[in-house]
Amino acid sequence: MTTAIMGVGTIGTIVARNLVQGGERVVLANRDKSKADKLAIELGDLASSAEVADAITQSDVVVLALYLDVMRFFIPEFGKKLVGKIVVDPSNPVGPDGKGGMKKTIPADQSSGQIIAHTLPNGAKFVKAFGTLSGDSLASAARRTPERAVLFYATDDAGEAVARLITAAGFDPVKVGGVDQSIRIEVGGDLAQFGGLNGKLLTAAEAEALIGPEVH
Repeated sequence: MTTAIMGVGTIGTIVARNLVQGGERVVLANRDKSKADKLAIELGDLASSAEVADAITQSDVVVLALYLDVMRFFIPEFGKKLVGKIVVDPSNPVGPDGKGGMKKTIPADQSSGQIIAHTLPNGAKFVKAFGTLSGDSLASAARRTPERAVLFYATDDAGEAVARLITAAGFDPVKVGGVDQSIRIEVGGDLAQFGGLNGKLLTAAEAEALIGPEVH
């Protein structure tokens, strides 16, 4: 399985590095391709770089490590190429609050995951994942011992593939439910590190206790 990572900013770079360390093949794409080229060289034989369209074509999974506002333009432009792909959205709808802090940039009862899922073409499988933790935690907590930290995910139809990637990235995968539960693992959500968990990392047992037994 090959994972294309769109954007090599903080989250895209960390996800790529974690996946390669777990033995997964990645192809990197970025508006400034030289940044993708440089990271691919750093990551070694399991990593390559390509133009956006080619990276999507070469992949089974596409991680949109992009800002929400960028995705609104990206998906219409490349939507046809996303048909048949698993599309992973780690985005959090946040921006400056004008007071030195951050705020949610969409209404409190809305989910960026659901917004993005509804813009994808038929035939693309949506997953909300890799955005539960801060960039620092996503890097430092990978392959934590003695018990791995959890990364939550939400999907209607691509759980097996994303669970494999989360495991390869060094975390225990725990499903919160379908796409309609994405809001729980986005900024401000009860299962987000920068929300109800207030920075806490969970073990699988702790996470499953919070979710309940009804999730499959």
